[in-house]
Amino acid sequence: MTAFLGLVALLVIPIAAVADDSEVSWSTSGLGVWRYDAGAGVWVDAPGAVAEDPNIYKFEYLCLDATKNNFDVDCLAGAVRCDQGRDGRPVRWYTSLRVFDPPIWSTIRPDRCVYLEKPVDVLGQIAAQIQTKFQQLPINAGRSVMQPSPHTLRGAETNFYAEAIEQTFGVDMLGQSVAIVAKPVQYAWSYGDGTSLGPQAVAGGPLPQDRWGEKTLTSHVYTQTGDFPVVLTTHFQGTYSVNGGPPLPIPGQGQFSSPPQTVSVWRTITRNYADTCLQNPQGQGCPGVAPPPP
Repeated sequence: MTAFLGLVALLVIPIAAVADDSEVSWSTSGLGVWRYDAGAGVWVDAPGAVAEDPNIYKFEYLCLDATKNNFDVDCLAGAVRCDQGRDGRPVRWYTSLRVFDPPIWSTIRPDRCVYLEKPVDVLGQIAAQIQTKFQQLPINAGRSVMQPSPHTLRGAETNFYAEAIEQTFGVDMLGQSVAIVAKPVQYAWSYGDGTSLGPQAVAGGPLPQDRWGEKTLTSHVYTQTGDFPVVLTTHFQGTYSVNGGPPLPIPGQGQFSSPPQTVSVWRTITRNYADTCLQNPQGQGCPGVAPPPP
């Protein structure tokens, strides 16, 4: 607390472009991008300094009680929490275009904090944990559609294709609001008969009924009859943003599998009949008439 008393008189502290070691100017989150301001003697999380930045910045301390030459404790209880480092104090940032003389200041929200010591790199901690968090999300793998369905024929091409969509999740990490976007990028099928396809970028697609049986990039031929569990595994690529900041890539891919879908594979039998079902409705193969035993 006492270390900040010397700054009471510096209610408004201009922050110039302090270095060229950053690739960003102002970050809407600012979080984790800590820089030491020698003039104020504190660590700030914004602005990032680039030579071509058209703006200048300043901040004001919040909750200062000038009559007591100290910070107002009751006010601090309702201000932004400054618990990422030692002796954190809330501030409000302002920005103006450099071309304005005198400057025309506008408020930048949300309010932020300054610290006597460099705070914890929250963005770095989130980056180290984001891949694990991504794998734990309840991402819907989508579904595998089959043509024909729900039955197919032994020895025939059965068309499979994937239906999966982009999904967005909001999570809390280290007390920060993190938005994660999962986009399907690859697909793999386990056909249930010991064979598989993928992963590949092709999701396949539906065929009109008069083209069922054609070979496609995702079709499969069953050589045996029976019931087979088909599983679709969708590979998702993710991005994340912290407190509304820019999207950042999540390393690797997340793999999510759909519940098994049972496919019944039948055999075909060809028989010749003298009459059509119109001529002989009770003939074998006609609706309502049981087929002969194989």
